[in-house]
Amino acid sequence: MDLDCLPYGAGHAQEGVCLLVRMGPHRILLDCGVDDIAPLSATLNRSLPADFVVCTHAHSDHARGLLALHQSFPHLPIYASEVTARLLPLNWPELAQQPESRFCQGLPWQSPLEVRPGLSVQLFPSGHLPGAATVLLTYAAPHRTYTVVYTGDFFLSNSRLVEGLPLGELRGMKPDVLILEGSYGTARHPHRRQLENQLADRIHRAIADGYSVLLPAPALGLGQEMLMLLRSHHYFTGRDLDIWVDGTVADGCDAYLELLPQFPTAVQNFALHQPLFWDERVKPRVRRLSAEQRPGLGATPCIVITDKLADLALYVADGTNPWILLAPQKPGYPVTDWLGNRPLFGVTSVETYLLAEHCDGPGTTQLIHNLRPQHVILLHGSPAYLADLANLDELRNRYQLHTPAAGTLVELPIGEMFLQPAIPETNYEGELTELGTEVAISLPSPITADPRWANFADTGLVEARWQGEELVLRGISQRELLFQGSAVQANLECCGNCQHYRSQRCWNQSSALFGFKVTPDGFCPVFKAIPESELFLEDGETDGE
Repeated sequence: MDLDCLPYGAGHAQEGVCLLVRMGPHRILLDCGVDDIAPLSATLNRSLPADFVVCTHAHSDHARGLLALHQSFPHLPIYASEVTARLLPLNWPELAQQPESRFCQGLPWQSPLEVRPGLSVQLFPSGHLPGAATVLLTYAAPHRTYTVVYTGDFFLSNSRLVEGLPLGELRGMKPDVLILEGSYGTARHPHRRQLENQLADRIHRAIADGYSVLLPAPALGLGQEMLMLLRSHHYFTGRDLDIWVDGTVADGCDAYLELLPQFPTAVQNFALHQPLFWDERVKPRVRRLSAEQRPGLGATPCIVITDKLADLALYVADGTNPWILLAPQKPGYPVTDWLGNRPLFGVTSVETYLLAEHCDGPGTTQLIHNLRPQHVILLHGSPAYLADLANLDELRNRYQLHTPAAGTLVELPIGEMFLQPAIPETNYEGELTELGTEVAISLPSPITADPRWANFADTGLVEARWQGEELVLRGISQRELLFQGSAVQANLECCGNCQHYRSQRCWNQSSALFGFKVTPDGFCPVFKAIPESELFLEDGETDGE
């Protein structure tokens, strides 16, 4: 039987995700996040580009091409979860209230539907976004049954408005093929609640210092999550503060309110006691922003959440208090990729934050190991990050791994021997030179070609720590240096010179301060000095010169 996958868009950079999967005589289009749908039918001598389409969720990089696809092929069936089917029109705001935007058929959760003879579709919640689905395709061929699982974007952890992917319902499924995202590569992230606290702390300090905060976000997901965070976090509860919401982010809030019965019980209980989003009576006040109100923004510190691609200059007026722009991180791509040359007069600084909506490296490998597929196709992320995942020995030794680019056909032989391709050379040889109490590390110049080098060498400082027999270097960012506060004397017994002080917190389980945020000049009786071998090293001489 033929089983293969052709990505029209592999989720690299801004290209979106669109996959054509062939299972025997059936052709299934998974997501349609490409801007141009012409390639979908250009090479096919058929009346339709696929037998049917399944959309995993309503984010534009998975759905923006669906309207054009429907207009070109009105008889092509398009399926999604019931919630996603109702959120999809937000991708075409000019038609959101028109009947022609309601072309997607909603499917119930966890109920197999036979859409073609012998071929069924079953949807499981995948976290990440309300309505986001993991798709199980099952084809009963004459001699055996074939299964393909496609996660779309997924998240194992719970967030404020959606529960995580129910791993227990998929464990041990053993699909023939697992197609999943690898957005964060092998990176490890703190718990999401810790990331929320870090973002809330940064916004709190900006407001306390007299700044207004501009938060560009996608229409669905992150903007609403931040609103819930700001409404419920102790930094902001009861604070005399205005939070303004504009554009499609505001439309997304209204769409969520219409779907409230589909949300987790905790969210529904919250909404019983106070409005989920819009409220001018309870502080902080959350309001929809009108065009007439924009010129007055920033006269007093406020927070504005708006479209990620909006004209940000509309919100930043000359002569008002200074602004800070906080942009969501996209792994592997700098903020300038989407910020471009848009004017930001009045913005004092542009910073990024991480509020993960996707699994990190350990979460991704956890899902793979629990499903135990034969083939794994990694998509949606920086090619360098996806290569990091594909080069993990724990994956290479068990699964047949693929990281295709757009237009590359992936053939998926089942039950056959597979010779894993050689790992591209990613190791670099350097040289250590001891100079008295200092160590100089020289690295070859090709390492600077990696797009991650700019972040690693941001300040010219690295932190060195032992992990077993390995010495691990980590770049110190400008923001981290800023958060560390004033410098302390090197010989002073204080938290700033303690080996258990990291990210402004105490990590010594023997200390009464364990887990708390502490100042660098603090002290406790279990202070333990940082060994000289682990002090900060300057990497200004590490570029091979």
